[in-house]
Amino acid sequence: MTTISTRPIETAAHDRLYRTLRQQIMHGELMPGQALTLRGLGKQFGVSMTPAREALRRLVAEGALMLSSSGRVTTPELSNERIEELAALRALIEPELASRALPRAHLALIDRLSAINTANAEAVAKQDAVAYIRTNLEFHRTLYLRAQAPAMLAVIETIWLQLGPTMRALYTKLRRNEPPRHHRMILAALRAGDEPGLRLAVRTDVTQGLRHLAG
Repeated sequence: MTTISTRPIETAAHDRLYRTLRQQIMHGELMPGQALTLRGLGKQFGVSMTPAREALRRLVAEGALMLSSSGRVTTPELSNERIEELAALRALIEPELASRALPRAHLALIDRLSAINTANAEAVAKQDAVAYIRTNLEFHRTLYLRAQAPAMLAVIETIWLQLGPTMRALYTKLRRNEPPRHHRMILAALRAGDEPGLRLAVRTDVTQGLRHLAG
């Protein structure tokens, strides 16, 4: 009698669940301190305990989720010190990524960034927190991909992942009614080939909101 292994199916389910949860956390679909359980994930996504456990384990390892001594898994509730640390890392790495992207910032890229920024403004107008965070990160990632610095981009994505729920809380606190003006400054610097101006605009953009939350 031939035994059919369920391992490939479980691996595919785990990977799919991991990617879905990772995106939800990064885009602020989950609030700070929100608990996740194996049973709840299994019911929500129609998976068994094994892929749910593996997905949570990977996200805990990335810092996207926190594991308490009692085994409870939650999204991070960041202290002011932790927010300031992550903001400092963004202020160091993201201007460097933008600077490396500048020589490859052709007109088509700038047009694409402008379109993303328009979608970002529409999300603000609709008071759609998740769409705002998603399009804001898409704006930055689209620019940074041109830097051709995958290790730095991977570090930044890990930071975005840790900050996702906190950014959602920040949006709720500030109730934005206009898009980030520093995006326009980033676009202007790209068009002008202004590297110091680009670094300043990116640094200001990625730290200003987090200061509000840590304040």
